[in-house]
Amino acid sequence: MELPVNAFKRRLAAGETQIGLWSHLSSYISTEVIAGAGFDWIVLDAEHSPNDPLTILPQLQACEGGTASPVVRVPWNDTALIKRFLDVGSQTLLVPYVQNAEEARRAVEAMRYPPRGMRGFTGLSRASRFGRVADYHARAEQELCLIVQVETGEALENLEAIAAVDGVDAVFIGPGDLSASLGYLGKAGCAEMQAIIVDTVGRIRKTGKAAGILAPDEALARRYLDSGVTFAAVGADIAILARGAEALAARFKA
Repeated sequence: MELPVNAFKRRLAAGETQIGLWSHLSSYISTEVIAGAGFDWIVLDAEHSPNDPLTILPQLQACEGGTASPVVRVPWNDTALIKRFLDVGSQTLLVPYVQNAEEARRAVEAMRYPPRGMRGFTGLSRASRFGRVADYHARAEQELCLIVQVETGEALENLEAIAAVDGVDAVFIGPGDLSASLGYLGKAGCAEMQAIIVDTVGRIRKTGKAAGILAPDEALARRYLDSGVTFAAVGADIAILARGAEALAARFKA
């Protein structure tokens, strides 16, 4: 068996714009629905959703027939957790709350086997197709992609150092926590935060790394894409379901 190709990583390196969707519903059925909807990537969220490796695995399987590459957001920058999500077959990880270069290096090491890192060894993981991918451990790194999430004032101060860490493929701006950290709790779309985010995108691009963001507001998403973001999540499955259901009910209740 061949090592699966990471299409998201290839397109990221090529500088192609990729439009994505956030997935909170933690269901392989809903994941299959949105994975085939035409998006380039979807986030399978295990930080703010009740996902774990056992629920992420069938969602990864559900993505295989769709258009969207799965990006798994892990709950924390934890070596043991990262190992488990990699072993079930995740190839692109989004690691939250990375605040400095040392924390970025820790995430990189969790993605790599020794001597370049500290990922634990197993010969029978789903990632290696249960031992059927020849030389998986020697070649896995070439198809793994690490995105680190900056979402605090401290992270902004250390942005260039974080992006410079070897093994970091992209930097993702978390507007919700970043706005809270900077004193704009719940106001990620205010003019002050928009200016900060646009400036941050420019700083990321100057490092040579790709910049990403979650922007469910269409106008904001388009502004950030115009500012240099190359991968943006422009909505969330649970919001589509909730707002769509409310709108349908309201039309018939009117």
